[in-house]
Amino acid sequence: MMERQGPPKARINRQIRVSSVRLIDENGTQVGVVPVEEALEIAQSRGLDLVEVAPDARPVVCRIMDYGRFNYEQQKKAQAAKRKQHKVEIKQIKYRPAIDEHDFETKTGKVIKFLGQGHKVRVTVMFRKREMRRQETGAMVLDRVIETVKEHGIPEDRSRQMMGRDLSVTLAPHKKDAAAATSS
Repeated sequence: MMERQGPPKARINRQIRVSSVRLIDENGTQVGVVPVEEALEIAQSRGLDLVEVAPDARPVVCRIMDYGRFNYEQQKKAQAAKRKQHKVEIKQIKYRPAIDEHDFETKTGKVIKFLGQGHKVRVTVMFRKREMRRQETGAMVLDRVIETVKEHGIPEDRSRQMMGRDLSVTLAPHKKDAAAATSS
């Protein structure tokens, strides 16, 4: 059995299959319980639609409105809500255990830039072949990065994760920095 996605579509006009409905007019005033045929005539005489708003109520509650305009406004509200959402991206910067000073400064500058923009940053030290024997050099590089960027971000957790040949830690921006980055 396939499940429906999203809210169920409201029944309108002739799709409403009950004998009587509680009617609300276009101004929000309650008209009362009327036969569905009479409610349809009222809606059509005003050039509007009869829309079922509470199908579980007894009697069913219907409202007179412009259904096309109502759908359009609902879509606009959904788009506006989606625009206001803030999505935090996780950027990744990769280091090597035997990294040169200039490379370290360049990559660490990128980490600071991303943290300043409010992104989380995963700092990864990649090991190759025999470098796996001396993992403490990679841990020293991570410690040095954390120490260098401590004014801009902090590790999410103190543990370092070893995933295959990579040692990594995730840095998150300070709360005040992240709030300033999202407001600008």
